[in-house]
Amino acid sequence: MADTVPDIAAMTFEDALRSLEDVVRRLESGEVPLDESITLYERGEALRAHCQARLDAAQARIEKIVAGPTGQANHSVPFDSDD
Repeated sequence: MADTVPDIAAMTFEDALRSLEDVVRRLESGEVPLDESITLYERGEALRAHCQARLDAAQARIEKIVAGPTGQANHSVPFDSDD
């Protein structure tokens, strides 16, 4: 398995999310042997952590963009807002 899987650190958020969804699908199928399930679970956790780190970095960038010269936010807009 390790020979054909891409390095998680080099993955985009979208690629990591697709890989995580694939891991979840395989684990939920119940057709994966125990040892492989453990390996898949470990990979899934690493993918989840990578996705969370990418989201945190994106949020930090957005907050920096919205912040004024003093570092205080000029305004905030919910992500789901239509404005």
